[in-house]
Amino acid sequence: MTQAASADWPARLAPTAGAGFVSGAPRMILRGEGLAALCLSLAAFSHLGGSWALFAILFLAPDLAMLGYLAGPRIGAVAYNAAHSHLGPAFLAGVGLIAASHTALVVALIWSAHIGFDRLLGYGLKYSTAFGDTHLGRIGKAARA
Repeated sequence: MTQAASADWPARLAPTAGAGFVSGAPRMILRGEGLAALCLSLAAFSHLGGSWALFAILFLAPDLAMLGYLAGPRIGAVAYNAAHSHLGPAFLAGVGLIAASHTALVVALIWSAHIGFDRLLGYGLKYSTAFGDTHLGRIGKAARA
């Protein structure tokens, strides 16, 4: 890869007028998957006898990753996406199963419920162009622009 080609890679990954966003039926399916993740996480959390007080305290914790946007949109998107991908709670749940840790399992389920809730509402993974540019479409001010 040339120096010029490597320097513009973030721009090549950025969405352009309608490209890079899911729309129509696939968007509704992804939002439905968010509802499924939320409901299954809540059911498993209840089945495990998780503390609803802990649920209330930690449910919005993944949104602290938005503080990454204070360092700019690229770092913000990386931080947000790391906290809003099902990879994190899946890994934590795996650790919880291997270590027989009830706490790890319930925290993973709270985390997964948060991600499902966000997806249900249409909040997707972020592009580095702006907070409002997500894989599920533009949100907030970006949607009105």
